[in-house]
Amino acid sequence: MAAEEFNSKLIVDIGISMGDEGKGRVVHETLDEIMRRTGQSAAAVIKVNGGANSGHTAAGLKLNLLPSGVGEPDLPKLLVGCGVVADPRKFLWETRPLEARGISVLDRLLIDERTQLSDLSHRLLDLGWEDYRVNILGEENRGSTGRGISPAYSDETSQWQIHYSSFLSGDKDAFAKALGQRVDRALRTIRHVCRVSKETWNSFFDRLTEAETQANAPAISEDIFNSVEFDFSIFKGDEPFSLNLHNLTECYWDAGQELAPCIGDVREATLSALEAGNHVVAEFGQSYWLDKRHGFSPNVTASHTTTPELFLSAGIPPCSVHVLGCCKAYDTKVGTHHFLTQIDAESHPLGSKLSKLEFGTSTGRQRMVGWFDAVEKGDALRHCGFDDFVINKIDVLTHDEGWEGDLKLCVAYREPDGGIITSVPRDEALRRALEPVYEDLPGWTEDLSVAKSFHDFPINAQRYVARMVSSVIEAAYPSGFEGRSLPQVRYLGVGPNPGQVITDTPPTIQLIKEFAEASAFLK
Repeated sequence: MAAEEFNSKLIVDIGISMGDEGKGRVVHETLDEIMRRTGQSAAAVIKVNGGANSGHTAAGLKLNLLPSGVGEPDLPKLLVGCGVVADPRKFLWETRPLEARGISVLDRLLIDERTQLSDLSHRLLDLGWEDYRVNILGEENRGSTGRGISPAYSDETSQWQIHYSSFLSGDKDAFAKALGQRVDRALRTIRHVCRVSKETWNSFFDRLTEAETQANAPAISEDIFNSVEFDFSIFKGDEPFSLNLHNLTECYWDAGQELAPCIGDVREATLSALEAGNHVVAEFGQSYWLDKRHGFSPNVTASHTTTPELFLSAGIPPCSVHVLGCCKAYDTKVGTHHFLTQIDAESHPLGSKLSKLEFGTSTGRQRMVGWFDAVEKGDALRHCGFDDFVINKIDVLTHDEGWEGDLKLCVAYREPDGGIITSVPRDEALRRALEPVYEDLPGWTEDLSVAKSFHDFPINAQRYVARMVSSVIEAAYPSGFEGRSLPQVRYLGVGPNPGQVITDTPPTIQLIKEFAEASAFLK
């Protein structure tokens, strides 16, 4: 049974776990479905939150700042909302290689004039605070991307924003003054609050140079950029804890002027598209459990990661939306977050297999892997809400590469006193004291990546999908779900390529019923 039509022209793509769920490919599949159903392209994809810390892979493109719809040539607009913090150099580092491949970007890109400028001072502060956390406080590194996102949002809450509208004013002196004041605050903080050593200060520039050179290696090898473009030492001052403000100002002003034709009012672009009856797809970075209020500090992002933020970032009134809740058929996490369902990648064959596949798009960091946690996702359904499931990467659970055995699903948590709960405690100390309660389900040997229909799945894979869905519903609604509108499985990912999705998964209520009947029969 194919999924029903979207219940709104405004479609929202959010993560319901800890990030890295494959939201970028969901944008592509959504745009493709809109084209199939209506015969015309969506009007726009809008990036809602975060900055270059959120990585997406879509249609074979690895992206940080640009909306995932960039790979769709018929998509008229690529929007960046004012809830985003963005380094203009990073926009250009992504754009030029794409345009060299014949993908139009700048002609379609619209950055809201109230989008906030992030710059080198934020990246240095990011590294400074991580050094302070480890070397002064004695805590473990929380796994920041080092892209300066948290410090950039700190400028927002401290009311020190520099907006992209600065590049439209033509007032370079005013821009230079604001940037100079920002740099002064950052340098004083790094030196006197973070108490970074001179040696560590110098190492920051090497780390940034190495990271961006590596990230942009393909563009360098294709002569799109000279490696000097990513040499951060040109911004070092003559003395420790100083910057060459002239070089920094010239570099950022020039980047901003190149982007000036792409800066405007995203509010009107979004509203006009919806008022004309066209579709707009909203793309979030990170996920519900990394939201800065609802996640567990310090392992959270610096922005809001769920649907309400869309209306603030796009600058439109609240209205009907269709929300896609995206996850994987197993769990992954980056950073130092306590991982209740983690699989040991060294001793468990599935953990070993999955760890070879799981690296962060933004940073290349190894992701931790774990069993599917239905409690986390049920809590996200109850308190965040979504209309459809998207479940990616079920194909990689197939028995191969030495992996065979039962699959585990976390359906509840056991408290230290033996009590069983099906919700996530809001206190991190309590959450860390929990143990997962698993159900075991048999695996399969068949290659799911060639499946075209849910009915092509072996029975064990069908039951695993059914139990993933039913366990999330049970966690969300422990008193029962009668009379509720339940999310349906809209896309079931069976491979990384466009179109490698199953779209005829049976209705959720049927999955729940058939799994219950099969379980009763097996008993």
